[in-house]
Amino acid sequence: MDADYGHKPVLLKECLDALQIKPDGVYVDGTLGRAGHSLEIARRLTTGRLIALDRDETALAAARERLAPYSERVTLVHSNFSRLSAVLDDLGVAAADGMLFDLGVSSPQLDDASRGFSYKQDAPLDMRMDAAAPLTARELVNAASYEDLRRILWEYGEERYAPQIAKAVCAARERRPIETTLQLAELIRGAMPAKALREKQHPAKRSFQALRIAVNDELGELPPMLDAAEARLKSGGRLAVITFHSLEDRVVKQKLKDFATGCTCPPEFPVCVCGRTPRMRLVTRKPVTAGEAELQENPRSRSAKLRVAEKC
Repeated sequence: MDADYGHKPVLLKECLDALQIKPDGVYVDGTLGRAGHSLEIARRLTTGRLIALDRDETALAAARERLAPYSERVTLVHSNFSRLSAVLDDLGVAAADGMLFDLGVSSPQLDDASRGFSYKQDAPLDMRMDAAAPLTARELVNAASYEDLRRILWEYGEERYAPQIAKAVCAARERRPIETTLQLAELIRGAMPAKALREKQHPAKRSFQALRIAVNDELGELPPMLDAAEARLKSGGRLAVITFHSLEDRVVKQKLKDFATGCTCPPEFPVCVCGRTPRMRLVTRKPVTAGEAELQENPRSRSAKLRVAEKC
C-alpha cells in the first residue's frame, strides 16, 4: 500500500482470491477509483491485460500515474461500467477471465470538498461522479417535485423523515435557490425532530447518499452492467462485486441468483420444457465481509459486502 496515497482498497485479499488471477489472463476493473485493486491485479499479470474503467476523469488521471510501472499491460478507459460491452467491443476483447466492481464512492471523491459529495464541508451542490454528466445535485434539489424528492430520499436513503425533509427543501427553494452542501445539510437538520439529531450518524448522511445515487443513476446502471459482465466472461471466469448499502446488495444478490438458476418448470412436469440452464455458479452463498484486522485499519470496510459468481 502506498503510504501517502490515502486510499485502502476494501476486501483486497478476498477479491484477489476470488478472481483467481492467471498471469496471462484478461481482467476488467469496472470501478477503477484510486486503483488500489487494479494495482494488485496488474502486479500479478505477465502477458495478461487489465482493462480499467471509471467515469471520473480525476480518478483516471491519478490512476494513470499510479499504474505507470505496469502501463504495457493496463488499458484505462473513461466510461461508465454500464457501457461495458461497448468498451470491450471497441478494444477488440471478446471475453475476460475475471471482472471486479467495487461500487463504493472512492474516499478521495468524498474528501475533495469541491465535488459536493460531503455534508461536512461547504461546496457547490454537485455530486456528479462524471463532471461531464448533465444532472447535478443542485438541479435535482431545486427542480424536482416534492413527491420525487420524497421518493428519492425514502427509496435511496431509507430516510424515515423523507416527507419532512422534502417539504422543507421545497419551502426553502421558493425563497432562494439551494446552492451549497452546507446550506442543504442545515435545511435537513432543521427538518428533523430532536430525537433524530441525537443519533450517532450525521443527520444529512442518508439524504446525501440518496441524492448521490439519484444524480449518478447508480442503481439503474447495475442491471445492464451485471448482464454485460455475465455475457462477456469466459467459461470459468469469475465476477466479484463489492456493495456498500442494502439497495445495491439487493440488486446484485438477485441478479446473481437469476444467473445461477436453472430449470424453472413446475415440479410436477415430468421433463423440462423451459430449457433454462444456469449461466453462473454462486461461489459465495453469503456475502464475504471484512475481518477484524481490516475493520480496525479501515472503518469504511464495515459496510462492504463481496459477492462472487463463476461463469458456467
